[in-house]
Amino acid sequence: QVQVVESGGGLVQPGGSLRLSCKASGIIFSVYTMYWYRQAPGKQRELVARITSGGSTNYADSVKGRFAIARDNAKNSVYLEMNNLKPEDTAVYYCTYNPEEWGQGTQVTVSS
Repeated sequence: QVQVVESGGGLVQPGGSLRLSCKASGIIFSVYTMYWYRQAPGKQRELVARITSGGSTNYADSVKGRFAIARDNAKNSVYLEMNNLKPEDTAVYYCTYNPEEWGQGTQVTVSS
């Protein structure tokens, strides 16, 4: 059974940092592109970042230069380092290997 579990969300002040983690099981993790999406209240889910099996990365324009995605295939894990957070980054963040399957996500709230 495939399982993807996100963690690391929380409440942070503007300008602060958070590191999200995602651990996958039940898949051959190393062959998959991994994605981080987010969904803010009242908005559609949007792609934040992705990392291919070879380590190539892509980012949404809104997070370029502030967020960094990384993966550790030995740990079946992918990470999202978020710096200089803004209130508009507030959302539920989801990790996935298949953008048609979603887990619980982790809430990130940026507020003073």
